Amino acid sequence: MAQPAWQEPDPLTVESAPVPEYGSGSLADLLPTLVAGQGVPGFTAAIPELTPADRNCVFLIDGLGWEQIKAHPDEAPFLHSLLPTSRGGTGRPITAGFPATTATSLASVGTGLPPGAHGLPGYSARNPETGELMNQLRWKPWTSPKAWQPYPTVFTRADAAGVRTAQVSAPAFEVTPLTKVALSGGSFLGRLSGEERMDTAAERLAAGDRSLVYTYYSEVDGKGHRFGVDSDAWRGQLMYVDGLARRLAEQLPPRSALYITADHGMIDIPFDEQSRIDFDEDWELRAGVALLAGEGRARHVYAVPGAESDVLTVWREVLGEQFWVASRDEAIAGGWFGPTIDERVYGRIGDVVAAAHDDVAITASVQEPHESAMVGLHGSMTPVEQLVPLLEVRS
Repeated sequence: MAQPAWQEPDPLTVESAPVPEYGSGSLADLLPTLVAGQGVPGFTAAIPELTPADRNCVFLIDGLGWEQIKAHPDEAPFLHSLLPTSRGGTGRPITAGFPATTATSLASVGTGLPPGAHGLPGYSARNPETGELMNQLRWKPWTSPKAWQPYPTVFTRADAAGVRTAQVSAPAFEVTPLTKVALSGGSFLGRLSGEERMDTAAERLAAGDRSLVYTYYSEVDGKGHRFGVDSDAWRGQLMYVDGLARRLAEQLPPRSALYITADHGMIDIPFDEQSRIDFDEDWELRAGVALLAGEGRARHVYAVPGAESDVLTVWREVLGEQFWVASRDEAIAGGWFGPTIDERVYGRIGDVVAAAHDDVAITASVQEPHESAMVGLHGSMTPVEQLVPLLEVRS
């Protein structure tokens, strides 16, 4: 039986991987629980301890995991006050989903579905129709959004049921395919500054008797990737976003609930040969591999036809003490991507899936120079990456 994400795993077998809590405590369960409490048909409260509210707001802070909030009470006094260790705090962690990465998590939030259903199973994945790698964050090469992710979002279904819905984010996100497949429905309100987003979110929340508002801030993640979560630049962003969260909480209209969460946590990986295994320089890992996808701590590996078994064997021999390494069917059976896998999603998952356990990453210095230069990384099922906050403020 798979272990929950916050427990220390057994030896690195597929069965011991700490699978996300799909169906009871994952990002995919948040919006369905909220709109079920607003009376939207077709949804159930998968997180039953959340008390229904007429007006719900979700503030998603990109890259701010549960462990990072716990470790920084001085930089994030407001967020820290919402933890269960603080007087009056009722927050708890939920799991992001696998991989713990932005495209996958935002799709889970917006659709209320795990990755095996919505079909965005990583930072990048192979398109079975073309054989090309598809970057699901930047949406390159362009692919029909509706074909790639056909399910309606929770926002769309709530809006149709009479809930006043809105997304408040950077103006540039309004027309992106990721927004269309994951976060569309109701009104999109583009606002440049964090303060404008908080004020607009509060205004839209008050505009309906029943309302659902989503707002987003990205630069905690950005500074973490560039400088690491142990940097002054990252701490500065944490201080800033703590003020944004307080600003929004202080403006909540009556009968409202604010939920502060994230899409993943982050871990700094040292720049040395033991910590960063360069796929482009490792002949053993490259042997029999046609395509490498995903990211450093959560890899999809697509084998040359006929070499699938050999690639799995080699990756386990080379990485098995530092990574959970599974075949496609083992990862699916283990529930890594959710309880079921849609047929259209099956071929997007690697023939081999590798998820980091130790403080290591599989980089690709030639194929992925930008990503390989990042200090902070994420994607796997370790607590620092997988656990995200579910912090609540009510009015």
